[in-house]
Amino acid sequence: MRKTVAIVSGSVVAAAAAVFAVVAATSGPPGARRGPAPALSWTVQASGTDAGLRGISVVDDRTAWASGTRGTVLRTVDGGATWTSLPVPGAEATDFRDVEAFGPDEAVVMGIDRPARIFRTTDGGRTWARTWFDDSPGVFLDGLAFSDGGRGMAVGDPMDGRFLLLTTDDRGASWRPRPAASRPPAAEGEAAFAASGTSLALLGGDRMWLCTGGAVSRVWRSTDGGRGWEALPSALAEGAPSKGGFSVAFLDRRRGIVVGGDYRAESESAGNAAVSEDGGGTWTPVTGQRPGGYREAVAFVPGTRPPVAVTVGPSGSDFSLDLGRTWAPIETPAGLHALAFAKKGRAGWAVGRNGLIARLDLGRRDRD
Repeated sequence: MRKTVAIVSGSVVAAAAAVFAVVAATSGPPGARRGPAPALSWTVQASGTDAGLRGISVVDDRTAWASGTRGTVLRTVDGGATWTSLPVPGAEATDFRDVEAFGPDEAVVMGIDRPARIFRTTDGGRTWARTWFDDSPGVFLDGLAFSDGGRGMAVGDPMDGRFLLLTTDDRGASWRPRPAASRPPAAEGEAAFAASGTSLALLGGDRMWLCTGGAVSRVWRSTDGGRGWEALPSALAEGAPSKGGFSVAFLDRRRGIVVGGDYRAESESAGNAAVSEDGGGTWTPVTGQRPGGYREAVAFVPGTRPPVAVTVGPSGSDFSLDLGRTWAPIETPAGLHALAFAKKGRAGWAVGRNGLIARLDLGRRDRD
């Protein structure tokens, strides 16, 4: 879904040494496993750019890739001590809303609108190959998601009444459009959001979830690898182009969280989070301790016990120790959009306005 993003002049470099600490803890519902609150903290890092960043992918505790406006692609291989620009030739004006990294040398970046393009590098950004191009009227890509074995999917706003879906089996080296019968039919005024590249989630080879918003907010789910889809109410805000589900994440095949709200009301928390315990078959709204405002991304921290979930948005960030039922705030630099955690490791990064990059670390060792 198209969203106008205001780029405010300025730099985050002066804040590079700022560290923010958790100021609140939370407890789960009766019977839930409890433990000491994790010592979460954000550290803002110097990105070297004031571009708006909305793509982030974390390989391990030292390697991460980020992407954003003005053709921006960044990479760190030293835990964020330095970020290096890796421009894509001929794409200087492209808004790269999502990136998926497979290592320090291999990554895929997605340009959102006409022409919609996907590029891939296997040599650390020294060269880029264009692996998808679409200049059709109305084309608009919203995000990428990958599962095991190099299988991935890209989602775009509805075309001809159905969400655009592209699939790859080779880590983005080639893409194929899904047939119409395997593309979810959109309601009038329904679309996905390109706020963080996380409106689509994949798990294993067969489980897929897509959250939407606008006139209606739903979570579409597939249990057969995307051949068929079922739409369920998300229990989030809806009824306007600015409202709905912006990000969905699943811990396993049963337990998931969807977040969102209204991007025109960044501090409003009503209708901004819901949870599922049956694989997305039903969604229950969070009505007590909700995240502190509109949220654009949510993710589980790998290997934490109890499972730690984190969500970010322009007005702040929050964490949950009870699978999203209750949330507590993390003191946060303003303006975050997207969030990801390491595929191998425990570090996470978030990105946002004016080149903002912040690393999130867990001080408590509570891994499996």
